[in-house]
Amino acid sequence: MAEEKKCFTAVGRRKEAIARVRMCPGKGTIHVNKRAFDEHFPRETHRIIVMQPLELTGTLDKYDIYANIRGGGMSGHAGALRLGIARALLKVDGGQRITLKKAGLLTRDPRAKERKKYGQKRARKNFQFSKR
Repeated sequence: MAEEKKCFTAVGRRKEAIARVRMCPGKGTIHVNKRAFDEHFPRETHRIIVMQPLELTGTLDKYDIYANIRGGGMSGHAGALRLGIARALLKVDGGQRITLKKAGLLTRDPRAKERKKYGQKRARKNFQFSKR
């Protein structure tokens, strides 16, 4: 019987985006929604955000990452994937917790879109006031 690869799963969230991350030992390839990493994130800033936990822990070429991301936009996707990767790295090696925590990669960003209020155009903007 062949030795089975031990994969680790984690979930990351940011704004409306939810990233389900599966991390397996490998060469360091990343696939997002069955597409190549560079194809899914054309912006360099998003790619840097996603790679932060891997660069910090020195595991860039040790794990293959497969992620499914639903909802939100590109920034939400990048933030959710970063949190998912950081949480998966914790499952791999709990000793990395201090490093990841110090960099603020284990904290879920609570900022989200504020809801629209009735009697207003948007969350904060009011309709134009006319005196006469």
